[in-house]
Amino acid sequence: MLCATSRLLAAGTATAPPAQPRGRGPGARCRRRELHFPGHPELPPGDFLLGRLARPSVPAGRRVALRRGRMPPAVGGGPAGSEPRPRRGRAGVEGARAVGPDVGAEPAARSPKRPARGSRCTEAAGRWTLLTLVTLLSFATRFHRLDEPRHICWDETHFGKMGSYYINRTFFFDVHPPLGKMLIGLAGYLSGYDGTFLFQKPGDKYEHHNYMGMRGFCAFLGSLLVPFAYLTVLELSKSFPAALLTAALLTFDTGCLTLSQYILLDPILMFFIMAAMLSMVKYNSCANRPFSAPWWFWLSLTGINLAGALGVKFVGLFIILQVGWNTISDLWHLFGDLSLSVVTVGKHLTARILCLIALPLTLYTATYAIHFMVLNKSGPGDGFFSSAFQARLSGNNLHNASIPEHLAYGSVITVKNLRMAIGYLHSHRHLYPEGIGARQQQVTTYLHKDYNNLWIIKKHNTNADPLDPSIPVEFVRHGDIVRLEHKETSRNLHSHYHEAPLTRKHYQVTGYGINGTGDSNDFWRIEVINRKFGNRIKVLRSRIRLIHLVTGCVLGSSGKVLPKWGWEQLEVTCTPYLKETLNSIWNVEDHINPKLPNISLDVLQPTFPEILLESHMVMIRGNNGLKPKDNEFTSKPWHWPINYQVIWWLNLLSIALYLLLGSIIAVAVQRGTHLPAEVEGLSQVLLQGGGQLLLGWMLHYFPFFLMGRILYFHHYFPAMLFSSMLTGILWDTLLRLCAWSLASSFLARGVYMVGILSLLLGTAYSFYLFHPLAYGMVGPLAQDPGSPMAGLRWLESWDF
Repeated sequence: MLCATSRLLAAGTATAPPAQPRGRGPGARCRRRELHFPGHPELPPGDFLLGRLARPSVPAGRRVALRRGRMPPAVGGGPAGSEPRPRRGRAGVEGARAVGPDVGAEPAARSPKRPARGSRCTEAAGRWTLLTLVTLLSFATRFHRLDEPRHICWDETHFGKMGSYYINRTFFFDVHPPLGKMLIGLAGYLSGYDGTFLFQKPGDKYEHHNYMGMRGFCAFLGSLLVPFAYLTVLELSKSFPAALLTAALLTFDTGCLTLSQYILLDPILMFFIMAAMLSMVKYNSCANRPFSAPWWFWLSLTGINLAGALGVKFVGLFIILQVGWNTISDLWHLFGDLSLSVVTVGKHLTARILCLIALPLTLYTATYAIHFMVLNKSGPGDGFFSSAFQARLSGNNLHNASIPEHLAYGSVITVKNLRMAIGYLHSHRHLYPEGIGARQQQVTTYLHKDYNNLWIIKKHNTNADPLDPSIPVEFVRHGDIVRLEHKETSRNLHSHYHEAPLTRKHYQVTGYGINGTGDSNDFWRIEVINRKFGNRIKVLRSRIRLIHLVTGCVLGSSGKVLPKWGWEQLEVTCTPYLKETLNSIWNVEDHINPKLPNISLDVLQPTFPEILLESHMVMIRGNNGLKPKDNEFTSKPWHWPINYQVIWWLNLLSIALYLLLGSIIAVAVQRGTHLPAEVEGLSQVLLQGGGQLLLGWMLHYFPFFLMGRILYFHHYFPAMLFSSMLTGILWDTLLRLCAWSLASSFLARGVYMVGILSLLLGTAYSFYLFHPLAYGMVGPLAQDPGSPMAGLRWLESWDF
């Protein structure tokens, strides 16, 4: 290996030295003898382990281009060893995997011997046999003891419950897009689950309820990750050992296995990510046959899988960025191909817009259309959305309701905060405790419908009953001074200079007065956002603020949860900071006034684009607002690659080695160093194929450092898929370089075979040691010295 690396760093200029006879000249001592295989004199070594796949050598003209520094980009290209873009009238060059005889002495145009028909059939059968074995092993490990445990585990309480909501057509709220939960619900429905299990908390037994359909669906998609990764690495490297090593890393990873065995979104997300990656590399391999049926198929399938990934979680945006980078690079090379007409380049651009932008957006939007159509009943998610949104849900008190359109004095109303998960302005007869501001009636916000959410809007300077038939109707207008009297307790909404319970520098808000009689601290000026003074206030539609007349502060909610004395409802404050935020913006929802004509709320219901936009805003705010609960096990992104079992440590080491080796090769090529044909083929595989995978790892890992939301270990698994594929390609390449640098063909074969088998067996042994983590442990806990797992806690930070 050192000898091979030294040759890459050997002094070289932009002009390559003249060819010398084999065994002579500088570096000859590092050359090994040609490795020939019976019947296949041109067959590259390394593929002898699992099959023989003959390929042509790198053309001489291609090697000259590489020596001049015109290396294809590390990411965004086609299969390793292919030209960046075939020109019209030329035949595409097949992917090279040259790690065998020094074919540099062969004529550049010479093609390998065409295998006999029987040999090709045997080779194809071998390929399918290996793929079948890999797939069967993946399914066997994922479906083993799938029914255990027979109770709710971890986040099954969330996503199983959401599957039940789809079966019952009950609306709910979640911070993720709907596709994954829809598929879980569909799997449960098709397998006979009736949607009646409550999914209340982890540990609840399923008993007679059929949960295996939902677990089996997730396990099925999780099992497909292994063959997808196998095929992706095979397409990028043209090496069966590299693909098999990748498959072993994912098959025997207990974390990936565990995530695939439960009712979770992660296996569904990773399925679409890996399917998109495989479709992309397959589409790249068809670059020499543009607009052919396979080309259109893989391009369209890439777009479909992108829609699926984003439709499960917003993390799917990262694979969209990777495909986008690949597409931009592809189009840039097309644009530089002067043999292509402008019309042809335009066709390529149009095809990618249709398949990678229009098609995914259409499918993604259709997912939400189905989501809103199925979930048409009122449920626990109502309070997270606007009043106008709720009016479309059957069973909600706003659905098919008829209420007065404009707000008038004497109306009984509910006031809802526009920030997600804040709820309705609320009060009750309980007082603030001693030492918490003034000992007056509590005012909070509450997410659920309740009689204590009702307020009567009155003029600030009169106690006359506005509902008296002798008093004409007077509408509330923008800029009016009003009082809000709590209907159940007859106390006025009140504020003063006392400090709020939880939020310093904010003022306390209370209920004050007797039978509506209070003081000047009960007066509020009502303002409508972006309206002129004198305009009427519309129910549902108008966005209002309440400005305290004495202190000048704005009524709002901090979103902080009050202690038990506040019934764990949310704090309401009056903030002296007048900046317009959703915390201080409200709208009138319920509206009762017998003196006013009613209108149907159907005319106020939002359109589908408005619903789509609102749902995304609510999901984004919900994601950003996720905070850890007390004693909850969380993690930081830097923990993820280093805090798990040995497979992840191997991946971390592989990333470091890849950066080192890739940098050496890139510098050598840029400096014009002459690369032997074998190393040249390997360098293309390492820089192109490995570069694609390194980019995937970076895109699915580093953005988490910028996120403010709570994070868990399972967020690393999409990145882990890419690092495992990179590990397969890297170690296969390193072992081939070691074999190439050896003088003895027998020794070279032995080193390569022993290296690959050692990695495969080591991965399997790791699974043997840690498999109880996936399938369940028996006996004492791992912290107990008598536990069979005690010796496997290699780090104190590991929590078995």
